Amino acid sequence: MATQESGQQQSGTSRGRRAVLGAAILGAGTAAVGLPGVARADERDGGRHGGKHGGHGGYKSLPVPTVVAHRGASGYRPEHTLGSYQLALDMGAHVIEQDVVPTKDGHLVCRHENDITGTTDVAAHPEFASRKTTKSVDGAKLTGWFTEDFTLAELKTLRAKERIPGTRQHNTLYDGRWDVPTLEEVFRWAEKEGRKRGRPVWLHIETKHPTYFRKLGLGLEEPLAKLLRRYGRHQKNSPNFLQSFEPSSIQRLAKLVSAPRVVLLSGASSRPWDFVEAGDPRTVADLIKPEGLRWMARFAQGIGPTLDLIIPRKADGSLGTPTTLVEDAHAADLILHPYTMRNENTFLPANFRKGTDPAAYGDAFGAFKTYFETGIDGIFSDNPDTALLAAADFVNR
Repeated sequence: MATQESGQQQSGTSRGRRAVLGAAILGAGTAAVGLPGVARADERDGGRHGGKHGGHGGYKSLPVPTVVAHRGASGYRPEHTLGSYQLALDMGAHVIEQDVVPTKDGHLVCRHENDITGTTDVAAHPEFASRKTTKSVDGAKLTGWFTEDFTLAELKTLRAKERIPGTRQHNTLYDGRWDVPTLEEVFRWAEKEGRKRGRPVWLHIETKHPTYFRKLGLGLEEPLAKLLRRYGRHQKNSPNFLQSFEPSSIQRLAKLVSAPRVVLLSGASSRPWDFVEAGDPRTVADLIKPEGLRWMARFAQGIGPTLDLIIPRKADGSLGTPTTLVEDAHAADLILHPYTMRNENTFLPANFRKGTDPAAYGDAFGAFKTYFETGIDGIFSDNPDTALLAAADFVNR
């Protein structure tokens, strides 16, 4: 993930980037981009990125650090439900994330994985008992129920539930309240909410396991591009990012639409699955070198690295020394939206945990501050209200 820039260059660059954050007003679902004393990115760069969609000039006009609601407000509601997306928007999140997978009949639905065993009540439906199966998805052997084995009509009979009830027991209150949304339903929701607020609703849309699905005849990029065009979200300044852990998916999307694109990056020793399939020996460690970043900049506008690529963790789980990824990515003209900050101790670096309960909240504000100091352009968070307060603290300190 992005790293801290060194010396005076890092300090000056970070201050310049921090100055463009619009402080968040929570509760009304509004980011105060136009408040006195707070500059927008389009003002900072002389309006070079001005565009017609929303009048905010595309992604470079977003507040910095940008707060991306990870699967919606998934710290408070079951992930990838309209309830989770709505709460994130109401909290003031700048961008809201969707992961998309296909149904058997080719519809794109919002689930973090095609394995829906843990995020729906499918196991409680005896009519689907025979659909339980074992598959290999990107080299991982999984047993459960999978979206590609259900038509959309069948999938709509299921209800969403909390994925990690042991950690987020309070979220189970909302089990069964919402169904699995289609991406088109999300676009319609965003249009309605955008009209209500008088500004576009930004989305961050990820293609999940694109090589796996293409082999099944369920390619993701073409139907995604078709939907983007249908809802006017396909242009350079459209209010959404397209993202994938597979660079070839981003390359394919770059040929279909002009919307901004982000390559997601996992652990340094890992290889994107499309690289594995194609025999490409490069690892994420190769991609975050200057030459790898320049290569990605040919077809993407940003990267989404895991936070451990920004600041590696030491053997005891505490944060170590920042890498140079932030500086290197910015030199390649790439923005960085690393993932994922969560409030619970179990997810935080060891030096920001409080007490012994892994499900209790730790010092999330301290962790946010440390990551923001590296100069990142944004961050994914399950708790967008916490992230927005931390970003406002950071900019206004």
